[in-house]
Parts: sequence; C-alpha cells; structure tokens
Amino acid sequence: MTDCGKMIVVSGPSGAGKSTVLSRVMAADRSIVFSVSATTRKPREGEREGVNYFFTDQAGFCKMIENGELLEYAQYVENHYGTPRTPVEENLKKGLSVLFDIEVQGAMQLKSLCPEAILIFVIPPDFSQIENRLRARGTDSEKKILQRIKTARFEYSMAMNYDYIVINDDPDSAANEIKSIITAEKCRARNRQNYLTEVCSL
Repeated sequence: MTDCGKMIVVSGPSGAGKSTVLSRVMAADRSIVFSVSATTRKPREGEREGVNYFFTDQAGFCKMIENGELLEYAQYVENHYGTPRTPVEENLKKGLSVLFDIEVQGAMQLKSLCPEAILIFVIPPDFSQIENRLRARGTDSEKKILQRIKTARFEYSMAMNYDYIVINDDPDSAANEIKSIITAEKCRARNRQNYLTEVCSL
C-alpha cells in the first residue's frame, strides 16, 4: 500500500531563487516529478526543450488552450505560461507527487480546480534581494527588470492565499522546509484513511 501523489504548487517572485531550491527538493525525493510548463518565452542559454519548458509560439499556445490541453495558463511579463494536463494526470495516477513552479495566477487557477493542491510561496528574507538577483543575472533589460519588480510586489500581496510561506535565506534550509511540508501533508489523516479500512468501516 502506497501514499497517493500530491500536487505541490510553488510560486514566488522572479529572483527568489525557486529553481535552486526546487532542484534540491527533487534530488532528495525520487517520488516527486517536475511539471514542465509550456511557454511562449524564448529559451535562455542552457535551457532544454521538454526539460525546462515546452517552448512554443503564440499560435501554438492558443491551440493548446482551445484543445483543453492546459490545466492552467496565464500571462507573465509579456509571455504566456501554462501547465500541460496529460503528464500531470498520468504521474498522479502512478502515485507520484507533481511539483509545479508557476506564477500566482496559475496557482490560483489550480487551487480552484484542485482544492487538495498544496500551495507554497517562496521569498527571500528581504525584498531588496529580488532586485539584486535580477540585476545580477544580466539577462534582462532595465525595462523588464522594473516590470518584474512591479510584478513581484503584486505577488507578495497574494502570498496569504497560499498554505505555506518559505523564506529562502539558504537553499538547503528552504529545500528542507519544503520537504517537511510535503511529508506532513502526506501524513494527514484524510490522506491515510486507506490504511484503516482493514480494521474499521469508514
């Protein structure tokens, strides 16, 4: 008898260090698989198709929406992002937990569609670190950096709609907090009723 897979939805402003934290969560638990998003954004150096994102153009993205292929989708800083439905459903059926790295609009859509989803918001210990990290990347124009900072302020205003807030002052500590959240959620009584059925009628 095994535990059912969980939907683990992680959001946070650009520059919060989510990718580093989530890579450490994934490395520590083979029962967690990453939900690869589709996006109209151009690939960054080192990003791979089907690993980091499914890259598509605007017409292809619209077709995915029309065909009902996306669980959620939203626009973020001039680009569109969405979650392909089929891989998520297949992994959950296998008993695997699915980890989502998506922005606030998509997270709210998923929570509405799947109330059992676990929502985690990741932030640095100080908001000023958002701007510092964005500038240190050296990948965005000044206009885009200012857009991302403005978006980050909106995202912070939505944080209390999440189940948990994780402070990323150290990637290992933040990863450990997320792993602890996942473990605790799996141990909730409602998630382990199936272990009781041999003894009592529920």
